[in-house]
Order: sequence, then structure tokens, then C-alpha cells
Amino acid sequence: MVKDAWNNRKLIIKLAKNDFKTRYAGSYLGIVWAFVQPIITIVVYWFVFEYGLSAGAQLTRSGIKIPFVLWLSAGLIPWFFFSEALSSATNALIEYNYLVKKVVFKIEVLPIVKVISSLFVHAFFVAFILVLYACYGHFPDLYTLQVVYYSFCMVALVLAISYTTCAVVVFFRDLSHIIGIFLQVGVWATPIMWNFNIISNPVLQFIFKLNPMFYIVQGYREALIEKAWVWECAMGQTVYFWVLTFVLFFIGKAMFKKLKPHFADVL
Repeated sequence: MVKDAWNNRKLIIKLAKNDFKTRYAGSYLGIVWAFVQPIITIVVYWFVFEYGLSAGAQLTRSGIKIPFVLWLSAGLIPWFFFSEALSSATNALIEYNYLVKKVVFKIEVLPIVKVISSLFVHAFFVAFILVLYACYGHFPDLYTLQVVYYSFCMVALVLAISYTTCAVVVFFRDLSHIIGIFLQVGVWATPIMWNFNIISNPVLQFIFKLNPMFYIVQGYREALIEKAWVWECAMGQTVYFWVLTFVLFFIGKAMFKKLKPHFADVL
């Protein structure tokens, strides 16, 4: 897959750019909608939690008090990418069914196209969050570069999952709705809008840490707020994340390879 992606890199970038542009074609504001909705979501959550539910400054693991809007955005920005990329990559084969029916086309690159398309928006929001942090006096430093690493972790995780989901959804269209429900639950099962430090039960802590997005959300906060290097944090969590990602990837590739001969017939 890596070889195919590299050999078709120009085509992938071209398709990703076209996918990003055509997604909002026909609307007056065009691609602006890709940025407006997540920003409004952040503002609504911030207003509801800080003013409606009196969620003030959050106390981090190292005892740092951080404004709620900064703490919240560090968790929501990666979740926005994960949610959008997984949803769109799952439906990649259905959306590009005319390419799936072409024998010479490497359809394995289609989930990558969708993930890169979502990455364009994520890059904007990473820049947005850095400006937001700077407005509060938290300026970028060397620790901030780790956001690139954690973004790469998300890309790997989404691809690992989407090779299974995009193959299965061709035969079982309800899967896209199931994933939508999973994402609705997942945003609350991940410590994004609530502080993981309030959980004292070690069993519950262990269960929540099984969620791979826990590693990424905490990683964003470690890089932006805690100012800690990835190797200074729980290395066991890092090993678990990559082992899980590779297992999901190999399962996904095996599933994709097995179902691939039937895609064109069903679509």
C-alpha cells in the first residue's frame, strides 16, 4: 500500500484537492463552510460548559490551570479530523464507484484521498489553535512540533480503520449510520469535554485508555499545555496505540483484499 501510495502520490494529491473543492461546490461560501461549522461548534461548547455549566479553568495533570476554551479546543480539533476523515473514508468506494469499476485504477488509494482531503481542514485548525493559544499568552515552542506527530498518529489510525469500514460498507450500507452513532458516543467517551483527572477508579481509567483517541487527545494537550515530550509520558500507552493501529491495519488490508473482487459487481 505504501508503494502504491508513493507511486500514485501526484494523483492522490490531485484527487484530494478536487475532493476538497467539490465537497462544497454550489454553495455561495464554498469551502468556507468547512471552517465555519467547527468554529461555531467550539464556540457553542465553550459557552455552554464555561458559562452554562460553570466549567472554569481546568487543572492539568502537572497542576497547571488553563482557560477552558484552550483546554477544550486542544481536544476538539483532533476529534474533528478523526470524525470527518473516518466518515468520508468509509464512503470512499461508494462515492468514487466509477473509479472502482476501472480495472487499471488502484482503488486502494481512495481512502487515502479522503483522509488527505480532511487533512487540509485540520491543517487550518492547527494554525487556528496556535493563534488562539498565542492570544492567551501561550506561544508555540519546540513542544508544539509534536502536534505533527500526533496528527500522523490520527492519519494512521483512520486509515487502519477505514480499510475495513470502506470495504464492508459496500455490502452493508447501514455501517455508515452505525459509525455515525459510534462517533456521537465516542466524543463523550473520550476526555474531550470532561477532565480525565476527575476519575480516581483505576479500572475506569484503564477502560478509557483503551480508546486510541485518548492517546491522541492527551497528546495534543501534552504538546500544547503540559509542555512534555512524548517519551516523557506513558510509553506503555504509545506502544499500545501503535500495536493496535498495526493490528487494525492488517485486519483492514486482509478484509479489503478479500472483498475487492466483488466491489465492481455490487457497485
